Formats: sequence, structure tokens, C-alpha cells
Amino acid sequence: MLWAGIVDRLNRKQDLAEILGSPQLLQALTRAPSAVHPSLAATDDALLAALDENVALANHLLELEVRLAHQRSSAQAQLLSTHALERQWRQKQVEMDHALEPFAAPSLYQQLTQSLQEQEMICQAMEESFLEGDGSGLATERETLDWVRKYREAKKLYYLRQERKERWNERRVGGWR
Repeated sequence: MLWAGIVDRLNRKQDLAEILGSPQLLQALTRAPSAVHPSLAATDDALLAALDENVALANHLLELEVRLAHQRSSAQAQLLSTHALERQWRQKQVEMDHALEPFAAPSLYQQLTQSLQEQEMICQAMEESFLEGDGSGLATERETLDWVRKYREAKKLYYLRQERKERWNERRVGGWR
């Protein structure tokens, strides 16, 4: 009987080794409804719940990825549109600056200086023409009064421009400097 007990134990060990060596047999034995341990069932339930949650999160992430790709392409289109509008604005700014250049302070100052020089030259030319005469003799009283009136107007304009330039140089012209 001793020998039969040893053989019986060896058969059990061989059966156990065979079960442990075969993953399919081990899986069938541990997962059988009649043989499953309650802690293993609870672990399986928790694992299945976690897997379901992971699948739901993965699906949600895929939806978010699609929305993000759409929003990214929309933002890219808006950025390109904004850059185009910025370029247009710069071009309009250049055109506006070019159109307003004659009315800018440096240009106005230059015009004032040129007009002052021109008026001075006109006054000098009038003086020279009066002193030289036209060669026909004496001028009539009417011609003399007419020349004096024109000369006074020209000299008045000259002094007015000279005063404006002096005020500008003294920074008494509002809004230009």
C-alpha cells in the first residue's frame, strides 16, 4: 500500500506539472465557474470595469483629437487671414503716409522756407526793376502808386512768412513739434 500511495502522489505531481506547464489547462482550471475564487472574480470585474473605462476614454480622446484638428486648422486659416490683413494694412499705411507726406511738418517747414526765399527774391526783383526803370522816362503817378501798392503787398507777405518761420523755429507753432 505504501507503494500505491507513492505512485498515487507521483501521478498527482505529474498531473500538477502537466497542468502548470500548459497555460490553456491552467486557464481552464482557474477560470472554471465552479472553481473560480471569489477574489479572482472581483479582480476580473474590476479589471473589466477599468478596461471599459479605458475604451470609453480612448473613444473620447479620439473625438477630442478630431475636434482639436478641426480647431487647429480653423486657427491656422484665421492666422493666415490675419497675416494677409496685416500686409494689406501695412500697404495702406504706406499709401496713407505717402499721401500725407506733403502735409507733414518737415514738408510744410520746407515749403515755408522756400516760399520765404521766393518772396524775398520777388521783392528784390521789384526793387531792381523800379530803380532801373523801363527806359521810357519817368513813370506816371498812377504807375508809381500801383507799384508802391504791389510792393507793399509783396513786402507784407514776405514779413508775414518770415514771422511764421521765426515762430516755427522758436517752437511756437502748435502741434508741429
